[in-house]
Amino acid sequence: MKQKVYIKILLLAALFAGTASVIPRYGYKIEDVLPHNISAYTQGFFYYDGHFYESTGQYGQSMIAQVEVATGRVLRSHALDSRYFGEGACILNGMIYQLTWTEKTCFIYDAETFRLLGTRRYNREGWGLTTDGKELIMSDGSSVLYFLDPETLLDKRSVNVTMEGNRVDYLNELEYIEGEIWANIYMSDQIVRIDPGTGKVTGVIDLKGLLPASLRGPATDVLNGIAYDPQTKSIWITGKYWPRVYKISLK
Repeated sequence: MKQKVYIKILLLAALFAGTASVIPRYGYKIEDVLPHNISAYTQGFFYYDGHFYESTGQYGQSMIAQVEVATGRVLRSHALDSRYFGEGACILNGMIYQLTWTEKTCFIYDAETFRLLGTRRYNREGWGLTTDGKELIMSDGSSVLYFLDPETLLDKRSVNVTMEGNRVDYLNELEYIEGEIWANIYMSDQIVRIDPGTGKVTGVIDLKGLLPASLRGPATDVLNGIAYDPQTKSIWITGKYWPRVYKISLK
């Protein structure tokens, strides 16, 4: 099974490598460097009202947390029961939604108090989660994005994500930025920019080398985490067990 996944990732990498003349490709410039909780297995990452919010994974370690931007310090948190593996998260209408991986359960919290308001069920694995301000947008590790009713978490529609006619699998952590959906591609240094109406990839961002080798340790895992402040147009990137959050601009 692992060999099949590895082969699929190699094929996906080849697809990205062959799109330079067709799909716009972007590099990056580091604008600022901030500390990140190195024990956080980052699954969901977003910015709201002056703070980062982070959903972390691993059984027995999963939580949702409000994080101080400048220091990486956890200001408040809510731990999940050890039978849940935390995944993507976002905020909509004053409520935080947090997915779980295979438990098919979404936890809903009051954003101000972190009080658990309830749970909702859904019908697939939970990976990434974001919102366009009206619907929740969810990934499940495939090439499909699902648009959910925030009241019921039932599917309203879905789109297949493609690049030059080829499906793009392993869509992971998501962020809605200026009318586009940005998605980390699991096990890669790539972020794709997606048209939410058609599912077509409109750009590829290559973040290779963002976390330097000197800051990588035995536990350092993959790139995963996109946060955006629409007021300042700031973009922050991090990863699983990374010691840093990077504010970047595209080039």
